Amino acid sequence: MEHEAVFWFRCPHAETLYRSLSPEMAEELHPRSRAECFMESRDVLVLKVQARDCAALRASLNMWLRLVNVADEMQALASPPSKERS
Repeated sequence: MEHEAVFWFRCPHAETLYRSLSPEMAEELHPRSRAECFMESRDVLVLKVQARDCAALRASLNMWLRLVNVADEMQALASPPSKERS
């Protein structure tokens, strides 16, 4: 793969995000790109996307970053409100 993008997400629920994305990693979604995610530490999720060309990288990044965003939003909805937010 010629092109690569790596993102680090630091948050207290990084492991939950990882568990949300893991099932998607098991499927081969596109032959021109691949993605991997892993926990760098307890609160850091790493997303690495590789692609054969720029168009495939852009499309793959759109999908994976959208999935991270949706998982993060769902975590926020599922979490009990903190005293700071009340």
